[in-house]
Amino acid sequence: MPGSRTRRSCVTAVVLALCAVLSGCSGGTESGGSGGKVVLRYTWWGNPDRAARTEEAIGLFEKKYPGIEVQSSFSGYDTYKQKLATQAAGGDAPDVMQLDYRMIDQYASGGVLYDLGRQKSVLRTDEIDAGLLATGALDGRQYAVPQGRGTETVVYDAEQWKATGVPLPSGAWTWSEWADAMRALAEKTGAPAATDPGQSEDAFEVWLRGQGKDLYTKDGGLGFTADDLTRWWTFTDRLRRDGVVSPAEQTTQLDGTVENTPLGRGKAIVDINWDAPASGFVSLVGQGVTLAPMPSGEDGTPGQYFKPSMFMGIAANTGHPEEAARLIDFMLNDPGAARVLGATRSMPVNETLRDEIAPDLKDFDKVINDYHATVEGKLNDPPQAPPSGDSALQTTFQRDYDQVSYERMSPREAAENYITEAKAELRS
Repeated sequence: MPGSRTRRSCVTAVVLALCAVLSGCSGGTESGGSGGKVVLRYTWWGNPDRAARTEEAIGLFEKKYPGIEVQSSFSGYDTYKQKLATQAAGGDAPDVMQLDYRMIDQYASGGVLYDLGRQKSVLRTDEIDAGLLATGALDGRQYAVPQGRGTETVVYDAEQWKATGVPLPSGAWTWSEWADAMRALAEKTGAPAATDPGQSEDAFEVWLRGQGKDLYTKDGGLGFTADDLTRWWTFTDRLRRDGVVSPAEQTTQLDGTVENTPLGRGKAIVDINWDAPASGFVSLVGQGVTLAPMPSGEDGTPGQYFKPSMFMGIAANTGHPEEAARLIDFMLNDPGAARVLGATRSMPVNETLRDEIAPDLKDFDKVINDYHATVEGKLNDPPQAPPSGDSALQTTFQRDYDQVSYERMSPREAAENYITEAKAELRS
């Protein structure tokens, strides 16, 4: 990426520009820094709020471990995913990296990730729920550790919503009720009310689970049919045609950052997103940003679930596995780091720290914590981690829906095309 910078200049960029996507900080590959320090490259995706807090936590880590220097970088999710894939393919993965649920199988089976079980004396995981921890394992080996526990959400600008006179979300609702509310908002404002959810594989998964199905079978095959996907895309395409959700020209600008969503650009009131990234809307929209549960199936079956919001892993070829494990342990288990990071990666996975910091949470961290409380105990168990091909299929899913939103394909044609490509990808 252009603009090679140190971690400290990244902070300057955050403070001065609050930019949507930083081009990334190249940490280099040297094994030692000034004064013989060990240098670790640490990369993640996120928004400027997450970046500023992460840098503060890194500062605490470097103070505690003065022999270790951390050179870090971040970008928007789509950019990050592409860069990490390039680095991994070239044998240059960063020492410590942030990983999505959908990347674990791909990178673990590809030999990119280090077996964290080799650093048990350094990296403590006893305060993490066993089921949550298991999502970072493959074939009995722990390749990644969850950093937060998050869930998907309907995020909205409550001030704009109230101004329309349309009743605010009051709790559980179905997809039909969500659509009715979006129609009412669009009628009041004369503009699309929400981001078109048709392009999101995550939103489709929630809808699908509400129908009693899953994205994937236990053996890694597709868990749905072309009929299922046609129904979803027919539902969202009708909303787009009626001007209820964002037009194709806006939807195709989505790149994994909140800045380029219709809500972030001031062109909608509602978005569907994960809870932690939603914090980025506050600086764009204002303090009225809040969260509501994801819609359920028409019979009330919830499709939403708690999952690791993101993971931390170590490169298999790192020259400093112990120091890298020490950084992960600090980010997960240090009380000072927990207070600084708050809910920027959703709620901490360390259960003791989560309980300790909850009473002191403020602003949007408190919004996320309170939101979790409203759905706690009401959601079904999460699915198993998706197969390695899913990372590529997210892009395929968006591309095929683009054909629907630009009216180049019908929902049925696009769904059949996706099923064909998905089956080929999962067999490869």
